[in-house]
Amino acid sequence: MLLRRILFAPRECALLRASVRRNIYTAPLRNAFKNSLGRNAFHSSNGKLEQETTTPDVGKPAIQQGKLEPSRGKRTSRSPAGKTSLRRAAVEAQISKDVRRLPVSPDIPSPEPKVVTAYAVAERFDIAKVMEILLAKGYEPDPLETGLYPQVVHIQVPLDSIRRTTSLASSDLSSDEVGDVFVFPSGTVVSWSLPETFASYLATTVLLPAAENAHIERMETEDLDYIEDPQRDNSFMKGDIIILGTNPVPEEQKTQDIRHPNRTTVDTVLTKIAFSSGLARSTKLAVLESLLLNYFDSTRNIPTQLSKGSRLPYTRSFILRKTGQLLSLRAQLNLYSELTDSLPDIFWDSRHELGLEGNYDQVGKALDVGIRIKVLNEKMDYAQEIASVLRERLSETHGLRLEWTIILLIAVEVCFEVLRLWKERKQELAAMKENKANIADRNPLSS
Repeated sequence: MLLRRILFAPRECALLRASVRRNIYTAPLRNAFKNSLGRNAFHSSNGKLEQETTTPDVGKPAIQQGKLEPSRGKRTSRSPAGKTSLRRAAVEAQISKDVRRLPVSPDIPSPEPKVVTAYAVAERFDIAKVMEILLAKGYEPDPLETGLYPQVVHIQVPLDSIRRTTSLASSDLSSDEVGDVFVFPSGTVVSWSLPETFASYLATTVLLPAAENAHIERMETEDLDYIEDPQRDNSFMKGDIIILGTNPVPEEQKTQDIRHPNRTTVDTVLTKIAFSSGLARSTKLAVLESLLLNYFDSTRNIPTQLSKGSRLPYTRSFILRKTGQLLSLRAQLNLYSELTDSLPDIFWDSRHELGLEGNYDQVGKALDVGIRIKVLNEKMDYAQEIASVLRERLSETHGLRLEWTIILLIAVEVCFEVLRLWKERKQELAAMKENKANIADRNPLSS
């Protein structure tokens, strides 16, 4: 027994050290996530929506203990990206590493990780109608006057309902007390630092009348973690984490801008719009990927049936429907959206020093948007081959039907011709018989 303890003692010590190290590094991160993601209490900047979310009503989601329950039938088709995957574990480890690397000051609290989430709920949004809905709900679109309407609609939603004792405008609160919502014409809503239940309710219920070709039942969501660093004046992505610099501009560098007296806040919102546009692009692409996957599921048996040489049991309407679905998917990817554009129109007039196009590209690289678009087009090429086989089969079937129709018509014509010839022969035989009878009657002695 003593010898066994001596042999296994180093292994037990190593396991103990690893356990202690793991608890030291991950315990603060878990507490930070619990504090940042567990805050479901929110307060609307308008009385109407606040009343809807605080007073139970028939046909509306109820609030229980400050939490908004998502409406029935409005659940996402899949869970937010990476929440229970290895990617989520890697992101948490990266956040913990980045938080430990930030300069520590006794006067500056450690930044807490937050979440930005994108919801793709429709093919398009009628932006003018979105403005009407938000104004009717009491929100103030574009509170910082960024001037980016109609490329995007921005509102701010106050978060802390306990500290708000008076009705304050959302622009009067600090960035830690408000969450941002960006509505894009592509049918995507992006929320920053907002409870998931509220953001989902806003995207799937409040803005639903402005949606064109809504697909709530197959809504796609994606999220990224971000950290606000008050000691940085630039923003960037590190892995799958957004580092949002919120360092105020020195007084001697501030420009006298009457329209934007708080230029730092406006620049931060513009940076969020750049990141949001990239995330919305990825979420919109996920919708097309899901549609193409469903398309492949419906045509999965075609190659097997062709390899067996069996007859394809597909009607003309089925083949035309599948061809139309594929053409619609390809058009949504390459023609009717900005998914394949290197830079959306919203960033053409932005100030170069902000580097918004760089933030947009960083999100695309982090989420492999370029590679996914290439793979999606290659898959559509393969689907196009299947559709071509179906069309060839349709043409072959149509040609074969025409051939048999022609053969049948020829056969009918032959039958009529044979019948005519038979009648003529019968008439000739009857005439010959009648002639013989007449001759016999004229010469009775010769017979």
